Order: sequence, then structure tokens, then C-alpha cells
Amino acid sequence: MANTSSKVLTTEQEEALRQPIDDYVGKIQKEIDALRVDGTDRVQSLKNHIELVKADHNFTKDEKNAKIEADRAALEKAKAVEAKNKDAIAGKVNDAEAYIKAHYDTEYFQKVNVSCDEEKALELADYNQKVARLKTEHATALSKLTDKQEIKDENYVFKNRLFDAKMISEKNLQTIKSRRHEAYAYKYHLIDMLRMGKFTFGEARAQGWENYKYTFNRRQFLLKNGLYIVIVLIFIMLSIITPAIKHVPLFTFTNVLNILQQASPRMFLALGVAGLILLTGTDLSIGRMVGMGMVTATIIMHQGINTGGVFSHIFDFTGIPVGGRVVLALFMCIVLTTCFTSIAGFFTAKFKMHPFISTMSNMLIIFGLVTYATKGVSFGAIEPTIPSIIIPKINNFPTIIIWAVAAILIVWFIWNKTTFGKDLYAVGGNPEAASVSGISVFTVTMGAFIMAGILYGFGSWLECARMVGSGSAAYGQGWDMDAIAACVVGGVSFTGGIGKISGVVVGVLIFTALTYSLTILGIDTNLQFVFEGIIILTAVTLDCLKYVQKK
Repeated sequence: MANTSSKVLTTEQEEALRQPIDDYVGKIQKEIDALRVDGTDRVQSLKNHIELVKADHNFTKDEKNAKIEADRAALEKAKAVEAKNKDAIAGKVNDAEAYIKAHYDTEYFQKVNVSCDEEKALELADYNQKVARLKTEHATALSKLTDKQEIKDENYVFKNRLFDAKMISEKNLQTIKSRRHEAYAYKYHLIDMLRMGKFTFGEARAQGWENYKYTFNRRQFLLKNGLYIVIVLIFIMLSIITPAIKHVPLFTFTNVLNILQQASPRMFLALGVAGLILLTGTDLSIGRMVGMGMVTATIIMHQGINTGGVFSHIFDFTGIPVGGRVVLALFMCIVLTTCFTSIAGFFTAKFKMHPFISTMSNMLIIFGLVTYATKGVSFGAIEPTIPSIIIPKINNFPTIIIWAVAAILIVWFIWNKTTFGKDLYAVGGNPEAASVSGISVFTVTMGAFIMAGILYGFGSWLECARMVGSGSAAYGQGWDMDAIAACVVGGVSFTGGIGKISGVVVGVLIFTALTYSLTILGIDTNLQFVFEGIIILTAVTLDCLKYVQKK
């Protein structure tokens, strides 16, 4: 690319523009560094040395204490020097920053920015000329050829030349982009040296936005966010259509609360299966776990003596206080769901059985046992006072949402702040490497299934309270697909080791809101499954594209 514009700066010209700034700020920086040697620098050095001495096992306790006491005495002197020089350093920093503010943008960056814009325009024009020339040469060459193989070879050569020209142009454009970015970032490098990394909130945001623009890639952005953009557009469209058809606004405060209430029990299920998907697994038994939990909780918290039996036995828990029945119901839900997930986890971890098989077996066993035991009947309502104990409404605010928020925070903490969470990501990403590094794949896998079982138990117990009972073996059908779909849409990858709790939350809210919205519009339930299936297929396709690109 020829430099034919007076606005385009050479490397030497750019350096000459920046030289006065470097000279002025550099002189002040040397003065500041000299003031920091016996103060701030010495303080940091002594603090580091104290930590090293504490961790060093080559010294006796008395030797450690002696060295630390000596360092602390020197530290006090260094802090005194630091305090003494604080005002002088602050004044010099202010002087340098004032100079940067007055001169950097106007005398350097703006000119570099204009130069880069001009270079970009010249590069694009040069590329278009190359493409036009190649097309002309290609057309001329083709006009002289008659043999099919020679024509095929010429077409192949033409495509390669176009590709080479495009790659060279993109490389040149990236160089121009990097040049502008470096000119922008250099100002913050100077400020970083002056303040030792202490940026204001506005400066940190400005750098973050600049870095985002510099690293932005349209293809990656669409792969990562394309589905969410489409879903947002769908909700916008639904918000417009619903008032026109049903004459009521869609997202009213009441409707939003209803969506959050419905999403709360499902959040527990999605958080549970998310850990299994993180390990490249899944769980097909979630819906049947919910049915089992609902039956169990309804029997224990039933209003009066149970009208239905379990293996022909009629249970009567009315002799237990209501509070005790609530706790017992939760305990039994967790025990039963955790027992079955542990079985599936054992076969998966011990015999390397795919979770699809182990959890499908669970699904069949649970449904068969519960249906046979209860003859498929519904157990009616629970005590009417129980929902107000478990999920009371405070000023019409449904506290079931608080249960879901608590679950989100706890699982987020486990995933991100515990050794088990780190091991979960490691095993999901590469189980062989994790095993070599000393991580027990068996323990992590069992832990993920047990945690899922606990969450399933909580979720089914909350759903029983929300629905005031009505437990039956068939309840929860299709919830497994909803939970898995929410995780997939939320970015938890089936390739393993990739996913965030925030994504799971977003996925659950999206599917719950979509189902609620379509129901208000009167869309048939079967068609709702079609929408859900399309969203899942799209989400997994995008995930596969990201994985293939990485490979």
C-alpha cells in the first residue's frame, strides 16, 4: 500500500509527535521514581519479603521472628519516608496528568487517528483495485482457453489469488487497527506508571470499551449472542402482538411476578442438571424426579388422612405438627431424589456409563415404581396453611423467588469459589488431564450427581407448595427437556467444562417467559413444543460451531 496522502504518518513522524510528551512526562516520572525508592518501593519490597519468610520452612521459629521483626522495623521507616514524600509525589503526578490532558489528544492521538482512517481508506481502495485487476486478468485468461481442465485450473488459481489478496488486506487493516489502539492505550500506560495502576471508574470503563472495540469480531459476536438477539426480537414482537390480539399488555408487573414464580422451582432443576452437562453429561429423569417428589411431599403434607394409598397402604401424618410435616417432606424429597441420582452417578463414574443410559434407566424405574405404587392417582391438596409457611407472600411479593435466588447464590459460590467447583470445570474440560493432575474424577462425578439430587428434591418440594399439592406420578413430564434446554440456551456446553450460572438463570427465565407469553396468546401447547425445539436446535448448532472453530 503506497503512502500517497499527506495525512498518513510514517513511524518516524508518529514518534516525533509523541516525543515531547515522552520527554516531559518521562522527566517527571524519573523524579517520582526517585522519591519512591526509599518509600513506596521499599514498603512493597519489605511486605513481600515478610511473606516469603513466613512461608520459608528453612528457618526456625526464632529465626523467622527475628527476620520479621527486623523487616517490620525497616518497614516503619519506609512508611515514614512514604508519608513524607506523599504530597510531593501527588503534586508531580498532577503536573504530569495536566500536561497529558492538555497535549496528548490534540497533539498526538487525534493526528494518529486521522492517519489511521486515511490508511484504512487507502488500503480498501488498493484492495478493490487488486480485485478488479485479478478479475480482468482472469477474464482475459479464460477467453484464451478451451480445454475444460485448463479452465478448471484457471478458476482454482483465480480463487487462490483472491483469497491471498483478501488475507493480505485483512492483515494490513489489522496492523492499522493495532496502531490506533496502541496510540490510545499509551496514554493510560503513562497514567499507570504515574499512579501505580490506580485508575478512576471512568478511566477503567473507557479502557474496557476501547479493548472491546479492538477485540470485537462480528462472527464471534453473532455465534455468542445471535440466539439472544433473536429471542429479544421475539419478545418485542410478542409485546406488540399481545395487546393487539388480547387487548392486555404482556409484561405487566403482575405477569413478571407470575413468570418468576413459575421459574423458581424450575431454577433448582436447571441448576442441578447444569453441573452434569458441565461434565458432558445430562439427566433424562428430572421430570420423573419431580413427579416422585410431588407425590412424596403431597402424601406427607396432605390435608387430613390420605385418600390414596402407596402399595395399598394409607398414610396418616396428621398427628405430626404442620411444621414438622413440612421439614419431613423436604427431607424425604431430598433423600429420594439424591438416592436415585447417586445410583446413576455411581454407574456413570464407576463403569464409565454414559449419563444418557444411567439417567434413562432412572427415569423408567422411578416412573414405573411410583405409578405402580400409587396406581397413577393424584393425592389431592396439602394443608392450606403450608404454602404460607414455605412461600408466604409479603405485600403481594411471592417469596418463592427468594428461595430461587438463594439457590443461585449457593450454586454460584460452589462453582466459582470452592475446590469442588474448580475440579468440576477441570473434569468437564478434560477428565484425563484432570485425573493426571490428582483430581478424583469419580468423586467429582458423584458430587455433581448428589448436588443435582439435592436441588431436584428442593425444587419438587417448592413446586408442591406452589401448586398446593396435587402430586401424581405423571407430574413433571417434560420438565427434563425444559431444564436441559434452559442450560443449553444459557451457554452451558455439552462439549464440557464451559458454562456460567448466569447463563443458566437467563435460560430458565427465557423459556418460562416464552411459555407464559404463548399461553396468554392462546397458542396450542403442541406448537409451544415446536418453538422450544427450534430454539434448542439453534442453540446447540451455535455451540457446535464455536467448538468446531476452536478445534
